Amino acid sequence: MKQYYSYTHFKKDTNILTRQLVSQNFDAIVGIARGGLCLSHCVAEGLGIRNVQTLRTELYDGSSKRKEISLYGNCDFKGLKKVLVLDDIADSGETLKVIMDYLETNFKDVDFKSATLFYKTTSIYEPHFWVNEANNWIDFFWERDYLQV
Repeated sequence: MKQYYSYTHFKKDTNILTRQLVSQNFDAIVGIARGGLCLSHCVAEGLGIRNVQTLRTELYDGSSKRKEISLYGNCDFKGLKKVLVLDDIADSGETLKVIMDYLETNFKDVDFKSATLFYKTTSIYEPHFWVNEANNWIDFFWERDYLQV
């Protein structure tokens, strides 16, 4: 079953998440493409963070899950102490687990924290910060509202 997630809900929940994060004093944000990009931009605005970087993963083709995850991109963490990693949802948790393991293994001097709008309790990875517990497939507004086909 799919649950539509509107811009109105996104705006409300992003403000809730930003209030959870404001006291953390992050130096930068890593947005996970594609699902975490809208969230990363909005949270960066809310927290006044200009250093927004990206990593891209591929685990799903539509709603079909692949056998293995692919990770693309490079980030520059020189001089940074605390970095926020943002994605839209911790569904299976595989994406965030792979990314967090990669970052923590390769950048040992940086404190990484993760945050999402949604978290499924069946996920293998629980973000440090999250807003909603998900029980259904979330159909985000950016996945539906801009389709031209």
